[in-house]
Amino acid sequence: MGLFSMTIAGSGFILIGAWESLTSSTAIQNWNSVSNPSSALNQTPKSAAKRISNSSSSSVNYITVTIFSLLFIVNSLISLFNAVDSRDRVGSALQLQILAVAALFFLYSFLGLLSNFSSFVRFPSSILNLIVLFAFVEEFLLFYMQRKDPSGIENRYFDLMLVPILICVVSTTLELKSPWKSNDYPRLARGVGLILQGMWIVQMGLSFYTNLIVHGCSLHEKSRGNYSIKCKGHPEYHRARGIATLQFNCHLALLVIFAMSVYSVMAKSNGAPGVSYKPLGAEMQQMENHGQFTLDSDDDEIREDEDVTMKKGAVVAVNGFGSHE
Repeated sequence: MGLFSMTIAGSGFILIGAWESLTSSTAIQNWNSVSNPSSALNQTPKSAAKRISNSSSSSVNYITVTIFSLLFIVNSLISLFNAVDSRDRVGSALQLQILAVAALFFLYSFLGLLSNFSSFVRFPSSILNLIVLFAFVEEFLLFYMQRKDPSGIENRYFDLMLVPILICVVSTTLELKSPWKSNDYPRLARGVGLILQGMWIVQMGLSFYTNLIVHGCSLHEKSRGNYSIKCKGHPEYHRARGIATLQFNCHLALLVIFAMSVYSVMAKSNGAPGVSYKPLGAEMQQMENHGQFTLDSDDDEIREDEDVTMKKGAVVAVNGFGSHE
């Protein structure tokens, strides 16, 4: 594919995932503010005007998916013709699989745009989510079954790519089963998964097609879309797989930190109630002032009750003896 193609593909995934995460997190914050009676009374028309409608946000998402799906289809067709010219049957079969995945994403976005802009044709969101679920499952199988060279380092990158794809599969499945008001949480998770996919695609482009590749390993291309990374010996293979895992962990940690920072800023700007903390010493002092704890057993309490009862009986007996006199 080349560094430029993988950079464009990764940027598309990052853009789509960021937009979906942004819209879903905004919807979650707005829903929480509406469900809070105190904040609902303080809402102004200006704050209500800031809300992004579901139709407009989904239209932008569908348009972006359509553009990048078409770019994937064009790139796969170019790679397919290159594989045919190079008589690379494996590369031709691989590009046909990529075309099938890109076609499903294009179908999802096209039907979504048709539902938003046409008053005659309406497709329910469950049908659209089912189509994109099939696309993610096919993408998962594409990377899972792609073993052109069993010893190639690219297989390690493809295995790690299954993690964000699986996040998208699970979140889309939850979105199908969730009611309409709680769909924003699965959409937020799917947006994070798409961002992680894009970051990892860009990393694969940098690792495969630049000097950032592991020392002792080199790229071997049979055609434009059929390549393999081979190393000199076992130590280089082991080091390359370890570096790939380390790179993925760094991307994951960076994404978690960035997502939590953005969500905290959005929560604060939307007036979400903060968390107040109290010193632990003050809490302990209040507990000491309000109550005293003893280690007296139940037997001691029973004995005290018996002593009080015997004293009362003695007093009654003395009083009775005095009256007879």
